[in-house]
Amino acid sequence: MSSPGENAAALFAAEHGGPPEGVWSAPGRVNLIGEHTDYNAGCVFPFALPHRTAVAGRRRSDGLLSVTSRGSDGTPHRAGSFPISELVPGEPSGWAGYPAGVAWVLRQEGFEPPGADLVVSGDVPSGAGLSSSAALECATALALLDTVDRPVDGTSAPPLEEVARWTCRAENEFVGAPTGLLDQTASLRCEAAHALFYDVRSGRSRQVPFDTSAAGLEVLVVDTRVRHSHSESGYGDRRRGCERAAELLGVSALREVGTDDLDDALGRIPEPLRPLVRHVVTENDRVWATLDRLLHGAWVEVGALLTASHRSLRDDYRVSCPELDLAVDVALREGALGARMTGGGFGGSAIALVPVAERPRIERALFEEFERRGRTVPRLLSAVPSAGAGREHP
Repeated sequence: MSSPGENAAALFAAEHGGPPEGVWSAPGRVNLIGEHTDYNAGCVFPFALPHRTAVAGRRRSDGLLSVTSRGSDGTPHRAGSFPISELVPGEPSGWAGYPAGVAWVLRQEGFEPPGADLVVSGDVPSGAGLSSSAALECATALALLDTVDRPVDGTSAPPLEEVARWTCRAENEFVGAPTGLLDQTASLRCEAAHALFYDVRSGRSRQVPFDTSAAGLEVLVVDTRVRHSHSESGYGDRRRGCERAAELLGVSALREVGTDDLDDALGRIPEPLRPLVRHVVTENDRVWATLDRLLHGAWVEVGALLTASHRSLRDDYRVSCPELDLAVDVALREGALGARMTGGGFGGSAIALVPVAERPRIERALFEEFERRGRTVPRLLSAVPSAGAGREHP
């Protein structure tokens, strides 16, 4: 089976009558724990998936950005050509807004992309809460930085932290999705066989060995096939609620509220904001606890922290859905050490920390229970910690 990079290069040659100058790719991600903490200046703990989005590109000299993607049926989807100097937030819309947004941000940051033909192919499931949009943005950023002679593998490369901020701006300001910095940071900076502990406020990070197989475990991703969109109101409402709570508490971000201060803080804000604050404060504490348990190989305790995270997201942050709850409940009932929804919520995927020997039984139970309840049968993926974004060839 061809890789996304090979597919992108082949489609580029067919579309543009010759090979691309290069192919860049970026992965989707799973967030082990630390949900909705990134835009509250807290900590997150993602790792990259083997599933990737590839962008084949060649520079132009007329200032135009052309974007084409390969559909699931193999046919090209041509979004058109756009003058980079005339791009404005919201236009183009749809999937083309993500690469266009990256070009717009780079120009805002003082770069002058000369134009580029881009062709996209990938296997990160869209709408599954696995950061397909961030993978597209990050791969596009690497491609366009090459056109201004600032390749990320060169001596004049911008720091990956900066590239993450630029691609996050593309999603926030151009596309209009109020996400935090987690997804882009994970896609750019994760390493194979590791999870990335990342403190959003300080920028400090730590690559933590994440070898579930040595413990006879694996992370099973359950894509419920319930599609979500971060640009819809629910996500933004919660972010605004967190910002309002921080303002009322006199802190710059909820990260500054510790667990010892939580009861006092909850008594100082209106009741509707209390569950949001309780989730963010306790979730940030769970990220730190997970780091400690991983360093000590305490997998059972890691599983318990994952499950506690899901309950908080379900009951306090209220971003779960019946399918996510069902996936978590079935996995736990059938022997998973822990399970939780992952991603922004309102659909998407759950993850479960499962004994390898029990995976077939857990899979059967998931399929049977979803079918029995009249739900769409989920798609199951094995989450193997993989490498971050980079140039594939030539």
